[in-house]
Amino acid sequence: MPLLLVATALCCASPAARAGTGRCKFPAVFNFGDSNSDTGGFWAAFPAQQGPFGMTYFGRPAGRASDGHLVIDLIGTYLLPQAMGLPLPSPYLQSIGSDYRHGANFATLASTVLLPNTSVFVTGTSPFLPRYPAQPDERVQEQSARLQRQQRQEGSEMLGCFAGQLPRPDVFGNALYTIDIGQNDFTSNLGSLGVESVKRNVPSIVNQISWTIQDLYNIRARNFMVFNMAPVGCYPAFLTELPHNSNDLDEFGCMKSYNSGATYYNELLNSSLAEVRKKLQDASVVNSEAVNGTRACCGYGGGTYNFNQDVYCRNSKVVNGKTATAGACGDPQNYVSWDGIHATQAANNKIAYAVISASYSYPPFDLSKLCSP
Repeated sequence: MPLLLVATALCCASPAARAGTGRCKFPAVFNFGDSNSDTGGFWAAFPAQQGPFGMTYFGRPAGRASDGHLVIDLIGTYLLPQAMGLPLPSPYLQSIGSDYRHGANFATLASTVLLPNTSVFVTGTSPFLPRYPAQPDERVQEQSARLQRQQRQEGSEMLGCFAGQLPRPDVFGNALYTIDIGQNDFTSNLGSLGVESVKRNVPSIVNQISWTIQDLYNIRARNFMVFNMAPVGCYPAFLTELPHNSNDLDEFGCMKSYNSGATYYNELLNSSLAEVRKKLQDASVVNSEAVNGTRACCGYGGGTYNFNQDVYCRNSKVVNGKTATAGACGDPQNYVSWDGIHATQAANNKIAYAVISASYSYPPFDLSKLCSP
């Protein structure tokens, strides 16, 4: 009984949050993605993340593959009525302290669009991949409707408490659905297969994303934002690990061959989304671009890229008889790449601003005009 009472108190004790009403077009954000937008899902299941992750904003590890906020954090902060004390969308896998009234984050580190055909220990992809991408959102909708229905029938305060932590049924049709995934499908086999072989799988990846949008549309979703793939040829990790020569580097020091693969991916994705727009006349489908840089803030080795695949950010290993530790730079605000693969908060801030102002969106979709200050 004491545990039940404590659970009830934790569930219901949020009067300040309940008091707020938003003035945004979007009452919630539901995100589907990988480590670029995972705000704690993977680390809720495997709580082993340590500093310097989270050092810039949170001052502690916060389940994000960055020194601070991710793009989804910053978009959510802008879109949701934060001044009223409402939380950012909680990670779907985080059971303690979560509040899903204003959305949920279904992203987990290492997620892929296509289901892997081998063990997670072989591929390194997420162990939490659903049977199809829209499945978690369906479950949230089902739970919300079921609890609302049970509360009306039984009048239970406890049921009302839990129903109060889920979105109202009318929220789903007005929410913003963001999709930031596909990078792992593309990059996981670059080293073994090469970019030309990997490109053969791109149609399957982008088709699955389009099918997912249609699946979400069928369960009432209408507003979608899909992120293009960043120029992976600029990632310090890939510049260090993937074969290339100096002739393959552009004026920014990025690998032209691998960036051409990312461009091909984005072209097919944009073409596929254009077809989706034609089919779903009453849906808004926007795709946004991202950027990256060539030197890691948190890494080991110094030099041009400051990345060593054997001594990843915050890890230590004996190298040439001495213990080597991959530490963080003192000025992450001057870096684009945090750990060789993921972006710093400074870079994410610029990307989020560009997304919100429609600088890199097609068709133009100015989020700043959809929310009153």
